[in-house]
Amino acid sequence: MNSAPLLSVEKVRKAFGGLVAVNDVDFTVKQSELIGLIGPNGSGKTTMMNLISGALKPTSGTVRLAGEVISDMPAHRIAQRGVARTFQLVRILPSLSAIENVIAGAVFGHVRAWGDDAYREAEVLLERVGLGGRGNVPTGSMTYIDQKRLELARALASNPRLLLLDEWLAGLNPSELKIGIELIRDLREDGRTIIMVEHVMDAIRSLCDRCVVMSSGVKIADGSVHDVLSQPEVVSAYLGTEDA
Repeated sequence: MNSAPLLSVEKVRKAFGGLVAVNDVDFTVKQSELIGLIGPNGSGKTTMMNLISGALKPTSGTVRLAGEVISDMPAHRIAQRGVARTFQLVRILPSLSAIENVIAGAVFGHVRAWGDDAYREAEVLLERVGLGGRGNVPTGSMTYIDQKRLELARALASNPRLLLLDEWLAGLNPSELKIGIELIRDLREDGRTIIMVEHVMDAIRSLCDRCVVMSSGVKIADGSVHDVLSQPEVVSAYLGTEDA
């Protein structure tokens, strides 16, 4: 079995003028590993997801996928290399039906499918995320939760090597949250490699192999979920100190 990491983030920095949003962060992700990227609001988590997916370019440092430098590629090339994502604020194609949105992921992503093959795969994925039989529904008439499910199906349609989930569980009610956690667990059991930015600690504890914790753009912890969440620096970052 290849022990080399699937993803390597190496001294990555992103500055917006005088604001350093990500400050020389390092971490790796192994094949089939589910990593929780956590931290308080404003810690740089979504910026990091944008750097990995190509939505932003690093000011310095390197991101590698299976040893290949991807941090100098445009987002669509990174997607073709096998990185797919969902967004903190849902991004769907509003002029297309649900099944056409998923087919778009199959056509333009990592493992491409066309015609009837793409249509059948889209039907399977819609069923998997809880939208079975709703392929012809206009996306504009869908609830926010169903749009999030649709976005996940579209991300999966390219059979990505690395799936980035940016607060995918946010806004779900308790019953939807339970279903969402089980869906992510199923993806993990499929052998998917996943980085999830999440504030739902029950999901982090039950799903993740490891956590990377950021605070004010800096990585402050990296390790097993239990060990990381018990570190005083991590507790302080989330809850503040008595003097704060």
